[in-house]
Amino acid sequence: MSKEGITQLIRPDLAAFGGYVASKSPESVADKAKVSAEGIIKLDANENPYGCSPRVKQALGTYPYFNIYPDAMQTELRKLLQGYTGIDAEHIIAGNGSDQLIDLVLRLFVGPGDEVINCVPTFDIFRFSTILCHGKQVEVPRDENYLVNVSAVKRAISKKTKMILLANPNNPTGTPTPQKDVLELVDTGVPVLADEAYVEFSGETVTPLVPQYKSLMVLRTFSKWAGLAGLRIGYGILPPQIVSYLLRIKLPYNVNVAAQVAVRESLKDVDYLLDRVKAIVAERERLLAELSKLEWLEPFPSQANFIFCHVHNGKASEIQQELEKRGILIRYFDLPLLQNSLRISVGKPEHTDALIKALKEVGEK
Repeated sequence: MSKEGITQLIRPDLAAFGGYVASKSPESVADKAKVSAEGIIKLDANENPYGCSPRVKQALGTYPYFNIYPDAMQTELRKLLQGYTGIDAEHIIAGNGSDQLIDLVLRLFVGPGDEVINCVPTFDIFRFSTILCHGKQVEVPRDENYLVNVSAVKRAISKKTKMILLANPNNPTGTPTPQKDVLELVDTGVPVLADEAYVEFSGETVTPLVPQYKSLMVLRTFSKWAGLAGLRIGYGILPPQIVSYLLRIKLPYNVNVAAQVAVRESLKDVDYLLDRVKAIVAERERLLAELSKLEWLEPFPSQANFIFCHVHNGKASEIQQELEKRGILIRYFDLPLLQNSLRISVGKPEHTDALIKALKEVGEK
């Protein structure tokens, strides 16, 4: 074997694969920021600043069966999700985060040379999973307000089109796609996968319509509204025959028992969690108003738990780095259609206060 060793045997397409840019952990930046990990204000991954239900912590601390594999068919979990969504369990499958379900659905439908329509800019896992499935991503740009151009999507459909991917509300821009637009795409007959990760913050969903449409699929998650991002638990609402296929191709124990316990306890405490959602939505509007006062930023209205901004004076990357030095983590983008932009997750009121103070200091430099 040559000096490259086994690396010469790696698939060429994966050797050149760029991957997905994940958020930073507080521990990884604490020393640089000269702030304790506990003191980091983390506004870069759209996590819930209030955390999970207290019932979850108590239940996990006393759960006696961590030595037993979870139910591979997710029987109890799917019934619990039936109660929360109002959709029969035969339409439901859970995953190790909704990211895993994006991967599974694309793996089920998409093969080499198949096309996937992606309304860009949007959630980068769509691109990530399409490439891993050897599919071709057909990018349809959103308009200047980051709304989906439905007519352009329909024109992009070809005989090779296997899927239309739609983040609703969109990430990283927070813009919604009205139900009538979603259904216009569904009426094309091409499978539509709507990722509703932020639905509890927007209040707008097409989930109840899934049983009426054979080509509509919806993904949701407990990461945002229920504060379970670290336990990785998402779920899909899909036609029963698609659920049947996904149950066959998923890894057997893809949802661990800790996540299953957390869902059970979260759904016993929905009122508490939705009160936290209301607090985040209220703080989102305050954050939008405060950011709008900074002349060098252009924030966009959002239906999610974050605010997207264009930077008109300065560089987004430098602003992000200056905030990181102060122990405040946000995301910046400098990609096509996302040039010189920031995305700021909604935190608690004191997080907003600290952020705005820091942004004013950065803006004065």
